[in-house]
Amino acid sequence: MDYEINFLKSLLLTVSIEIIVILLLSKTLYRRDAIPFKRIILTGMIASMATLPYLWFIFPLFLKTKLLYQLISEITAILIETLIVWGILKTTIKKSFIISLICNMTSYSLGLIIRLP
Repeated sequence: MDYEINFLKSLLLTVSIEIIVILLLSKTLYRRDAIPFKRIILTGMIASMATLPYLWFIFPLFLKTKLLYQLISEITAILIETLIVWGILKTTIKKSFIISLICNMTSYSLGLIIRLP
């Protein structure tokens, strides 16, 4: 049960971080695109909810080494979330990739910092 509670905490944190990152990117780097706030929230929620369960519950069944798990998990999340961002925010695929990359780097990095004793 602890694993599932940790997953839910991680999901909430990841969704929050990714929404904030998308919002900041839309207000700074991509301000010409004028992305509606509701669409940003929807994107952050769907992207995280579509990938995080696989990273926590499916991938560990098949990827036994930590390094391989981390590499494949992050690459997969970035690529899938790129398509989600592209589909919902209607940005170019390049911008969608950059948004996904920054979101995932930020949430992964902050997750490591928060887990430190």
